[in-house]
Amino acid sequence: MLNILHTINDILWGTPSLILLVGTGLFLTLILKGLQFRQLPYAFKLAFSKDKEDDSTEGDVSNFKALMTSLAGMVGNGNIAGVATAVTLGGPGAIFWMWIVGLVGMATKYSEALLAMKYRVKNADGEYSSGPMYYIEHGIGSKWKPLAIAFAFFGAFAALGIGNSVQSNTIADVMQNSFSVGGLTTGIILVILTSLIIFGGLQRISSVAGIFVPIMAVFYIFAALIILVLNYDSILPAFDLIFTYAFHPISAVGGFSGIVISEAIKSGVSKGIFSNEAGLGTVALIAGNAKTSHPVKQALVAMIGTFIVTIIVCTMTGLVLIVTGFWDTTGGMLSGVTHDASLDAGALTSAAFGSSLGAIGEYMVSVSVVFFGFSTILGWYVYGSKCFEYLFGLNYMGIYRLIYVGATFVGTIAKLTTVWAFADMANALMMIPNLIGILLLYKVVASETNDYFGRFYIDTKKVV
Repeated sequence: MLNILHTINDILWGTPSLILLVGTGLFLTLILKGLQFRQLPYAFKLAFSKDKEDDSTEGDVSNFKALMTSLAGMVGNGNIAGVATAVTLGGPGAIFWMWIVGLVGMATKYSEALLAMKYRVKNADGEYSSGPMYYIEHGIGSKWKPLAIAFAFFGAFAALGIGNSVQSNTIADVMQNSFSVGGLTTGIILVILTSLIIFGGLQRISSVAGIFVPIMAVFYIFAALIILVLNYDSILPAFDLIFTYAFHPISAVGGFSGIVISEAIKSGVSKGIFSNEAGLGTVALIAGNAKTSHPVKQALVAMIGTFIVTIIVCTMTGLVLIVTGFWDTTGGMLSGVTHDASLDAGALTSAAFGSSLGAIGEYMVSVSVVFFGFSTILGWYVYGSKCFEYLFGLNYMGIYRLIYVGATFVGTIAKLTTVWAFADMANALMMIPNLIGILLLYKVVASETNDYFGRFYIDTKKVV
């Protein structure tokens, strides 16, 4: 079974899919004339300042809380272990390709959030529901509903795997290895905390995320900055390695087989997508709940999540691995820094922090893994519940909550190799319907963008 799943995933996440993802981002970047670059300062202003006009509009949470809830799902262990995997498999050049997929992915994220706001619906509880399934069905037409159902089905399943049990499994491993806390104890604590938050609904989840995510991200970035300051003389050489190996292969040395450019590109692109979720449609599942006076405003706020995750958090992880020499999986043959070459990706990041900060550095990474993992569990509950609601309605939502909490516990005590593989497959099968929906609705994205920038107060010229 596992071999079959790996074969399917190799196909689903192969070169055609990566080209589709990056190609969609490039296409939207051209259509929007680089909006994600030109309007980035304004997007940050919208996210972190209060707009009285938005407070008086319909919606469930503020732009800021919608962004934080989305970041709760994105800022996960992919930013630690995922980056380490990209760098060890693809070399320092993989970081460059992570930047590329992140920057073009901002246009995709913008489009997802805009369409979410445009086609959101109000459910029986008076709360807004949004996501690719709604803009596929209501934007393209009811004949496309099977595609919408497919997205919702795989989204609800992916939330139980990559967004939940896989995260709780990682948390349990860290708690056992770093703090000698058993999996059963970790499972019970996670079940209690997760239940207290998710049974409080979107308002409680977004409120927790609004406090939790900024603290968590600042804590991790602060630790990384300390290491970069201590190794300040290695920062410029690190960037030199990133740009050099993005376009040149790493030669074979001793027992090291070398890294070709295609491996750097594949590792950077695939792990970049894994960390920022651009193209998966997840941001659209929360964006429609925002209080905002125009779809474009929430879309601009949503796209900076990709910037924060990829350009800031992932870059910090990558630079720490490079300046400390721990990107070299040969145990120091290339970088000159001797270490255990058998370390896995997560442990490698922990060892890199520990090399500069000692035991406290390793503990800081361990704490970050726990908090990142828990935030992902909360964020992905919102995603999964929205998908489940589309499929079965609100009457059965209690069942999904119980299943979700159960998956949290199972993750702390079970081996999840097969679940990982299923989750990877589900993510790919979310991506395909979502990208089809966006590409077929690109004219709506362009029209709404023109409407906002043509009538409001940023530019006097239309951007599309």
